[in-house]
Amino acid sequence: MEVADSLADEFDLAEFLHNLAVRCVELLGAAAAGVMLAEPDGRLRLGAASSGQPWVLDLFSLQETQGPSPDCCRSGAAHTNIALGSREAAAVWPEFAQNALAAGFSTAHVLPLRLRGEMLGALNLFHGRGDVLGPDEVALAQALADVAAIAIVQRRSLQQMEAERGQLQAALSSRVIIEQAKGVLAERWQCTVDEAFTALRGHARANRLRLSELASHVVNGEFDTDGIRPGRP
Repeated sequence: MEVADSLADEFDLAEFLHNLAVRCVELLGAAAAGVMLAEPDGRLRLGAASSGQPWVLDLFSLQETQGPSPDCCRSGAAHTNIALGSREAAAVWPEFAQNALAAGFSTAHVLPLRLRGEMLGALNLFHGRGDVLGPDEVALAQALADVAAIAIVQRRSLQQMEAERGQLQAALSSRVIIEQAKGVLAERWQCTVDEAFTALRGHARANRLRLSELASHVVNGEFDTDGIRPGRP
């Protein structure tokens, strides 16, 4: 039901990702969970965490530069049952491993958020008692990560559509006001609409004005058009 809410217009991605992290804790017995999101430039940032404790948030923030999340996003592969106290973890992610152990975590898991080959981030799980995830639990964790990826892509698509719709509407509105200004000037000057447009555009370019803005002033009677009449110096 919570996943279905992502289809609603009032869908809040931040709240959805927080709920997802909380559900990961409940379903997989994790001590903490969080979602790291990939920025367009490739950097990672914390999208949501199951806990607001400072040491938990600091641990996720540290993964913006170091930890299993950046490695997961680069490779696109899951890394599960990572022993944070092992020599390998200390060698590969020294600061991350040390901070995770200090926070009381002994095992970490990271699963990719991806859809159709696009890496969107990583789902992080931490256990505090050396617990490991079995194959079924790993499959469930990846399924939850896939759900998050679908919600993220869907929200981005809606935002892009809304932005494109707004741009289209603005372009249409500008076109309408320009056509109105051409008609006003053609009638006022008793010239062709092409001549009116040439004069309007020439003045806008010479004075570095937006054509639609100048046209709006003409239509609203806020601009003295006599000074740009064709044939006048």
